[in-house]
Amino acid sequence: MAGLIKREDIDEVRQRTDIKEVVDGYVTLKGAGLGSYKGLCPFHDERSPSFTVRPQVGRYHCFGCGEDGDVISFVQKLDHTSFHEAVEKLAARIGYELRYEDGGTGPSREEVGKRQRLLDAHKIADEFFRAQLLTAGAAEGRKFLQQRGFDRASAEHFGVGYAPQGWDALLKHLRGRGFTDPELKLTGMFSEGNRGIYDRFRGRLIWPIRDIAGDTIGFGARKLYEDDQGPKYLNTPETTLYKKSQVLYGIDLAKRNIAKDRQLVVVEGYTDVMACHLAGITTAVATCGTAFAADHIKIARRLLSDDGTGGEVIFTFDGDAAGQKAALRAFEEDQRFVAQTYVAVEPTGADPCDLRQTRGDAAVRDLISSRRPLFEFAIRATLRKHNLDTVEGRVAALRESAPVVAQIRDAGLRPGYARELAGWLGMPIEDVTRAVAAAAKRAAPAPGAQAPGAPGGGAQGNGAAGRPGGAGYNGAGYNPAQGNGQNVPGVAALPPSGVLPSFHRPDPRDPVASMERQALEVALQEPAMLGGAAWERFATARFATPAYQAIHDAIRATAPGFSGDAVQWVEALRQEVPEPLQPLVSELAVVPLPAHTAEAVQKYCRDILARLFELQITRVKADKLGQLQRLDAAAHPEEFQQLNRELMMLEMERRSLRSDA
Repeated sequence: MAGLIKREDIDEVRQRTDIKEVVDGYVTLKGAGLGSYKGLCPFHDERSPSFTVRPQVGRYHCFGCGEDGDVISFVQKLDHTSFHEAVEKLAARIGYELRYEDGGTGPSREEVGKRQRLLDAHKIADEFFRAQLLTAGAAEGRKFLQQRGFDRASAEHFGVGYAPQGWDALLKHLRGRGFTDPELKLTGMFSEGNRGIYDRFRGRLIWPIRDIAGDTIGFGARKLYEDDQGPKYLNTPETTLYKKSQVLYGIDLAKRNIAKDRQLVVVEGYTDVMACHLAGITTAVATCGTAFAADHIKIARRLLSDDGTGGEVIFTFDGDAAGQKAALRAFEEDQRFVAQTYVAVEPTGADPCDLRQTRGDAAVRDLISSRRPLFEFAIRATLRKHNLDTVEGRVAALRESAPVVAQIRDAGLRPGYARELAGWLGMPIEDVTRAVAAAAKRAAPAPGAQAPGAPGGGAQGNGAAGRPGGAGYNGAGYNPAQGNGQNVPGVAALPPSGVLPSFHRPDPRDPVASMERQALEVALQEPAMLGGAAWERFATARFATPAYQAIHDAIRATAPGFSGDAVQWVEALRQEVPEPLQPLVSELAVVPLPAHTAEAVQKYCRDILARLFELQITRVKADKLGQLQRLDAAAHPEEFQQLNRELMMLEMERRSLRSDA
């Protein structure tokens, strides 16, 4: 059983992982100053790059949309995984074996190695099948694609390949790449007979099935030849990589648009996914030989951020009886969604691939736009079973359809559908409302029972406490749910209500605020500059800008435990500041310093700190000059002389700073 990952291991993974290498897998980065890189933001559409990565501090920040975080949060957001999954993925990437709290366990180094071998075998097989599609022996496969409106570019985009006829083409290829038969048996790509293992897929068109991160974990194969005695579609069997109830074909291509458009379209086959994407419906996915069920819903909810703020799931089904049955099955799972759920049914029974082939891309888009609420579809499908021309038929229809209306989770929608049902039945609204209420009462859970999906149900694991990511285990900072903040480090004198103080964004035109910001950039990015006397001066400095003063307080609280590692330094500061300031800490940590060589960076940092210290001296001098003006020199000659001496020393210190700078 998996437990919570130890905090020190999470810190170690964060520290050891090169964030630039990870981000490079998603974003093209170019140098933007010493130690900084820029690219187009993967979280919003932009024409000029504003997404900045600074490997030295292990963070990214977009100066366009404000998205920020570390390598763990980047993988979470881009791969739509949980915090726990992201840490395990990164740990496997660097070969680090995680330890778990509460006696829990995770994948061992041996298990990670076996999984990687399986992934490598699938990657090589994927490349092999795609190469085979271009050979003379794959003419029938290319003909199949062409007849359905898919050209070579489309096949390449979706990774379509061809498994050659014969018994051991792939087997020989993988053996030649160093894989052993025991390893190959675990992939699901081979069958076993009296003479050993042989290719499972032969003479078929091949679609790679990839997980949400884009790794090939299985294959779907379509029959091409009449003498093939196998099923029309043959998929990889269940393996340690491939669990069909947890896989959605096309999710690797659709995930970003699903998250951006808050829409998920579920179709029935590989060619339907291809047709939808090519027609502009780039949120389409398909199940792999199984119904859309609970595990698929978990994936969908993660992508849609299914939090009650919108989003829609659209199922496309054939208009025949089997399609209607599948739609009603989907209705049974609908209550797990907060997103609105719809059905798009083509009356002629054509699927998206057929529609695109016969009527063009617009017909596919029209099918999706013609969606109807799943509630309405389920109710009408129930009514079609009965003869509504008779009293007996209408009563029977009400008895069967009232529980369907009662199942609607949104209490605000129920009365509306009760009125619709009354109209469809031609019955008084009062009778229908009573029947729905009675059905709801019968279906209500027993006292003390928890409804499926209700808050608090199920174990949450790492990153579930308080807010996404969770406090502590994900490097989160202050959590308002923890109380009034009176004892939270770095959050001083919060209002008793627990409301966090308001930190207005400093005006960039304010020269004092600008200088204070530059000083904090130096402190976060080059903490080694704050050694010895420089630290004493910095620690006693006062910042006029409230947001910057709060970050300065966090630096003073964190510095005693500073180990010299910049990644841990910035992460510790983020944990120390009030939560609204965490993005600002990331921003200060990644903004490129205006210098292009190590020597220039050192000089820039010295100059900025000298300006900060000079400003502090100027403030202290102003205070002492005020004291001097208010002091009666005749009555207090010694105090008068002491103030003059202090002013002289301050002026000498100020001139020394200028000279050094």
